[in-house]
Amino acid sequence: MYRRSIDMSASNNVPGSQYGVSPQQLRELMELRGADALQRLQEEYESVEGVCQRLRTHSTEGVSNSTDDLLRRREVFGANEIPPKSPKSFLRLIWEALKDTTLIILQVAAVVSICLSFFHAEDSFMEEESSADPGPVQSEEQEQAPPWIEGVAILAAVVVVVFVTAFNDYSKERQFRGLQKKIENSNKFSVVRARSVVQIPVSDIVVGDVCQIKYGDMLPADGLLIQGSDLKVDESSLTGESDHVTKTPVTDPMLFSGTTVMEGSGRMVVTAVGVNSQAGIIMTLLGATDKGKDGTKGKDKEKKQEEKTEKSVLQQKLSRLAIQIGYAGSAIAILTIIILVVKFSVKTYVMDGLPFSIRHMNTFVHHFIIGVTVLVVAVPEGLPLAVTISLAFSVRKMMKDNNLVRHLDACETMGNATTICSDKTGTLTTNRMTVVAAHIGGQTYKALPTYEVLPANLAELLVLGISVNTNYTSKVVPSEVPGDLPKQIGNKTECALLGFVGELGKNYQTIRNHYPEEKFVKVYTFNSARKSMSTVISLGVGGFRLFTKGASEIVVKKCAYVLNEKGEVETLSVEDQKKIEVDVIDRLASEGLRTIGLAYKDFVPYHAELSQVEIGSSPPNWDDMDDTVTNLTLLAILGVEDPVRPEVPEAIHLCQRAGITVRMVTGDNINTARSIATKCGILAANDTGFVLDSKEFNQKIRDEKGEVSQEMFDQVWPRLRVLARSSPQDKYILVKGLIASKATPTRQVVAVTGDGTNDGPALKMADVGFAMGITGTDVAKEACDIVLTDDNFTSIVKAVMWGRNVYDSIAKFLQFQLTVNVVAVTIAFVSICIISDTPLKTVQMLWVNLIMDTLASLALATEPPSRSLLHRKPYGRTKALVSGVMLRNILGQAVFMILVIFLLLFYGHILVDIEDGLYAELGEPPSQHFTLVFNTFVMMTLFNEVNARKIHGEHNVFEGITKNPLFYCIWFVTFGAQVVIVQLGGLAFSTSALNLEQWLWSIFFGIMTLLWSQVVNSIFSAIHYGKGRSTAVHPMLDGVSVDPLETSFTKKKRDAQIFWIQSITDLQTQVITGDVEGPLLPVPNNKAPRDQAIRVIRAFQAGLHQRMGDSGEEEGEPERVGVKLRPSPPGVIDNPSLDLLSESEDYIMSEFERK
Repeated sequence: MYRRSIDMSASNNVPGSQYGVSPQQLRELMELRGADALQRLQEEYESVEGVCQRLRTHSTEGVSNSTDDLLRRREVFGANEIPPKSPKSFLRLIWEALKDTTLIILQVAAVVSICLSFFHAEDSFMEEESSADPGPVQSEEQEQAPPWIEGVAILAAVVVVVFVTAFNDYSKERQFRGLQKKIENSNKFSVVRARSVVQIPVSDIVVGDVCQIKYGDMLPADGLLIQGSDLKVDESSLTGESDHVTKTPVTDPMLFSGTTVMEGSGRMVVTAVGVNSQAGIIMTLLGATDKGKDGTKGKDKEKKQEEKTEKSVLQQKLSRLAIQIGYAGSAIAILTIIILVVKFSVKTYVMDGLPFSIRHMNTFVHHFIIGVTVLVVAVPEGLPLAVTISLAFSVRKMMKDNNLVRHLDACETMGNATTICSDKTGTLTTNRMTVVAAHIGGQTYKALPTYEVLPANLAELLVLGISVNTNYTSKVVPSEVPGDLPKQIGNKTECALLGFVGELGKNYQTIRNHYPEEKFVKVYTFNSARKSMSTVISLGVGGFRLFTKGASEIVVKKCAYVLNEKGEVETLSVEDQKKIEVDVIDRLASEGLRTIGLAYKDFVPYHAELSQVEIGSSPPNWDDMDDTVTNLTLLAILGVEDPVRPEVPEAIHLCQRAGITVRMVTGDNINTARSIATKCGILAANDTGFVLDSKEFNQKIRDEKGEVSQEMFDQVWPRLRVLARSSPQDKYILVKGLIASKATPTRQVVAVTGDGTNDGPALKMADVGFAMGITGTDVAKEACDIVLTDDNFTSIVKAVMWGRNVYDSIAKFLQFQLTVNVVAVTIAFVSICIISDTPLKTVQMLWVNLIMDTLASLALATEPPSRSLLHRKPYGRTKALVSGVMLRNILGQAVFMILVIFLLLFYGHILVDIEDGLYAELGEPPSQHFTLVFNTFVMMTLFNEVNARKIHGEHNVFEGITKNPLFYCIWFVTFGAQVVIVQLGGLAFSTSALNLEQWLWSIFFGIMTLLWSQVVNSIFSAIHYGKGRSTAVHPMLDGVSVDPLETSFTKKKRDAQIFWIQSITDLQTQVITGDVEGPLLPVPNNKAPRDQAIRVIRAFQAGLHQRMGDSGEEEGEPERVGVKLRPSPPGVIDNPSLDLLSESEDYIMSEFERK
């Protein structure tokens, strides 16, 4: 049962509280710094232990884990959450949507049109009163539409657009807040509750919790240090000072939320959470929460502050494109208005000689509305919405693929990645480490020895050193599932060492209980510079013992002694060190094992023996680590196996096929790194890529002054595959140099993985930074763009696929929208110039605009990805949004649709035998003629939406359509809405109901867009085949893209090779058909011309095979041709000349004999 050894009496409780201290008192304590804080702590609470007692918590056992106690603490001291700003209400989003410039213009024009319609009605009434024969006029008025109907319909359409826009924004806001909540909940922290160490979400931490803090943690709350080992904290986020602050319970126990542990470990008691913490107070003052410092709403402080939104590179490109299209649309709209006004004025006032009337104002307003409608249709407002929808969709799906996206722009940037700099441990490997080999007492064991085999004193030192000199948060516990391997908690390398203690038949926890952390004299925690960890314990009678573990070659160099096979101390010379490095460390590393060195050193007060240090009555200066951790005695070198994840080689192969270079950056020994890289597929068997360690890497990239030279760096990185024994600074230099390099035509887009605190700069510098969700520190997660929740490299490959899918989804929508823009604007402008009217009325064009901007963006921006996305190289930083194939599709479909519309506009009444709707007067009822034109335009737009699903010239536009139910659901809903609008829209939508024959004509022309797409693709394919190129993106052939449109893959040599192929084919054809009449070369009389021709063909083919084989090897590409050319897969290359070469010589000869 949970017990407490502290005073639980309520005599010291604050009135009205169950605790001896109030939130305000704790807040005032934590606002102090340095000596003032220490003085207040001693005067009011005596010590940190005194604060623990008043908070009714135990310094080692923590708070109880009862729900009532935790709820009570949240009620009194608050929750560890900073309330976010309230989301924008739906009404506010409606108001923001109404502030769109084009919609405001439309609203004003609609209101003016409605007002003028009443003047028109009054004027008409007066004319009727003065007319001698009002009957026919009345009959004519009954057939006309009310003059106010257009204005009302426009306002109704604006309302629909505004509500749809507001709803989309509202959904987006909810999705992003849900994502932020998931990100926050993914951050967990170790706390002690009821004697047990548990991992809980940061938001569940309460005042009184005892937290275990370690290197790399970002502190989640304010607290006081109970126990610390070599603890140093970066408080620059609060004070601006970059120097690390040393923390001890005696000199400076104050710890603050938002600060980062840079070295060491310890335990702290939480004293303030949420808005009462130092980070919460600052955020409140900045107005980042709903509550100000006085507890009131902070909205008044931010009325003039605009919420900053995150814009990706793709969004910026699209915004620029939208602006350019907007300029063109504005020019056309203004020109449209001018033409309409001039034509009407000339006809009315010059040719007809009529005076100006108020009724004419309605016509002018009508012309203005048409021009504004053209602008509305021309401006692609749906592009930003499509990006948002696609990103939100991808981010939500990526979470299921173990990618927690923190920055939206990283999603699509990852699709253009050209280089991935990956860690080894846990990313490429399983991070399930096991000791499988050992060098102890001068002997190397491939099978682990038993405790009894080893010398008694050596075995005892091994067990004691491993048990004590590992973080106490690292544990090996039995699995919850019977028969499974034990569960490793904490640092996996340390867990492997603890597992080795278990293999020796000893219990590390028993030793830890005897040596609690509070009894440690000094701890030199592991960091990337030391690459080792050391712990000093007391031996009694004034003596001390230091244990060290770390990178084997570093530990060996610090050793002056070694224990032999009898457990006796021997000196270790420099030559002995080199021999151990070559015979033991390198040999184990070449087998892919990580080597860990274990050593110790004794400090005795008197009578020091060999390897011991006599210190007398005064302890050594523990702050001088260089003098302390030297002249050690080597205990053992252990070989730790971390198997390669079984799925990683295939994932790396996929990356290489996708044009992405994977580079391994690791802190391991160079031989270990080379072995693992070979197993993963980063290094091929005969690869000429560089495998460098940190020292050699820096020698190759630094000039005489010791500064990094970009020119020298550019000579190294293209062949660099593995960087071993790297420091965080090396990783940062590598990433920075890759991004800055201009050595290749396409600039590098770099993704990098990291897990440590010092990886933060590299993660920040990279185009996309991946932090490890399991082993990564809080600093790394804060600096990254995406968190890998499973620490698995295959998740990075999935991120590449999703990133490319985002780019392609936007391109699909862009292809669709630009086609409709071109057609709608062209129809409106040309018809106005010819007939002074447009067959697409204002409300109809607003409906088409709604289809484009919202429904199509939902349908096309949510296409699921396929593995074919990895069958091409990245687009690169500078690739245009509209590719050549897309431009061909846009113009091809636009020409077809414009021709059909004008055919129906000028000859449609003859084609389907309906009344001509041309030259109708303003206010006349809608005609079937113009309704047919409108309906056909929408049908072609809908069927072209299916065409828009493919942007690389693929013929099968229906492929994968069933995998996107949202697409076909929206398509059918849009089709149904069009039926309702045409059949029932009437005056509001300027439509007249169509019969079955007219509907079939509309659907026929819609289906024709699908057939026309095939015609366009086939024509261009035939043209490109004639040039030796194909316009479609096809699957990979033997790991190599056969998409010739992407010029970055196409080798210039291939054109010459294709020429030779076609030449040989022509020669073969002549031979087989008997067209060769004379000898090609002087030949003996006994040789027929055809025999000589066959010899020439064979010579050509042999040379061709050799050239193509050599070129593939030179270019570093997988072999495409062997002894003979293989036939291409069906549908990839249709050139018969290539197929003919794939036949064997026997087949050619048999054909010759047959002919």
